[in-house]
Amino acid sequence: MLFRTALAHVVAGALTLPIAFAAPYISPSDRRNGHPWNQGTSDVVKPKIVIISMFSYEADVWHGIPEFDLLEKNVTVTGFSPQYPEAHCTANGEICQVVTAMGEINAAATIAALVLSPFFDLQSAYFLIGGIAGVNPEVATLCSVTFARYAVQVALQYEIDAREIPANFSNGYVPLGSMSPEQYPLSIYGTEVFELNANLQHQVALFAQQATLQDSATTMAFRSNFHSDIAGTTIYEAGSSAPSVVECDSATSDTWFSGTLLSEAFGNYTRLVTNGTGNYCTTSQEDNGTLEALIRGAKAGLLDFARIIVMRTGADFDRPYPGLDPTVNLFYAETLQGAFGPSIANIYLAGIKVVEGILNNWTGMFESGVAVTNYIGDILGTLGGTPDFGPGSTTGETPMSTSTAGVKGRMRRGIVEKEGNALLPRMRV
Repeated sequence: MLFRTALAHVVAGALTLPIAFAAPYISPSDRRNGHPWNQGTSDVVKPKIVIISMFSYEADVWHGIPEFDLLEKNVTVTGFSPQYPEAHCTANGEICQVVTAMGEINAAATIAALVLSPFFDLQSAYFLIGGIAGVNPEVATLCSVTFARYAVQVALQYEIDAREIPANFSNGYVPLGSMSPEQYPLSIYGTEVFELNANLQHQVALFAQQATLQDSATTMAFRSNFHSDIAGTTIYEAGSSAPSVVECDSATSDTWFSGTLLSEAFGNYTRLVTNGTGNYCTTSQEDNGTLEALIRGAKAGLLDFARIIVMRTGADFDRPYPGLDPTVNLFYAETLQGAFGPSIANIYLAGIKVVEGILNNWTGMFESGVAVTNYIGDILGTLGGTPDFGPGSTTGETPMSTSTAGVKGRMRRGIVEKEGNALLPRMRV
């Protein structure tokens, strides 16, 4: 899982910034119905690109760059993290940055506050989620830049201590409502999987390929341990290669994990819940929380879910090379792997190519939106259409409705009450 040792060196403090202001709350319905705050006044920022960072190192790499100045306009937003209370924007408002603070809850809360803020009109904005991540050496390597089509909430499962799992279980994680690790989850919460615009994913990956990515001597040496001559297997060919731009998928978990068995389990779960389409390559703590807030904003008509980009750079491997202890891989990742600094730099080096690509091709390609040819949205079909993953497409029936989602697993566990002659689920919240 993503390792952020450098955070220990962060000292909390207040920044002195040139502009800061706040405003009264205005409901989304008022905004949609023509409230003055949404009439194109100078107080409403209408960005073309919103960069979403998760913590200070990811955010700071965008500051002091030659292309633009994100600190020219700073907006205090009610509901943002106390650590990062402001959105930062260029003077013309075309590019903005939000820092969520780490973890799914922080990400969801901050992005929900952004979506509901009367200071921002996000209907034409592209969202660039740009952060570091753990990386799967079967698919990519340290310092690589990845772009996801799927984000999967891999830890949303039952868990049995690894020392107590049944002999016929491949791991200690069991999808909710099911009885073995290989069964599709029957208790659906709605945040298990998000699918993004695959055409946009591919286009921005092409932009990022123009970047010259950073690497380090330490990283190169550590990466060589995954070479087949040393590791004794060819499955880690990607892990032993030089950094590149890869289109693959993101796994979200607030738990930082390390080890081959856990990583393989979450890779299997990714394939399971995407009906064999997803290809797990990076770990994060925030993506599904961010996407849940954005999909609710899209449902309310406040933004376009087809304009979301998930970009993650490889800061450490999710598993050790053969022969290395998983605890060493986890606790000494920054020292041994040496990829933290280059992976932070690559957020900017690849990300600036994406930003420039969108702005330079705004009129001809991006203003009206990149055509969507795949399903986009969540497992519930919240934005319409039929998901190409989930219970509906698995069984050939319609997607599981929100009225029944989450019931099956709870009923299996016997959490029911009688009302007359009927058994009704007693839902836990």
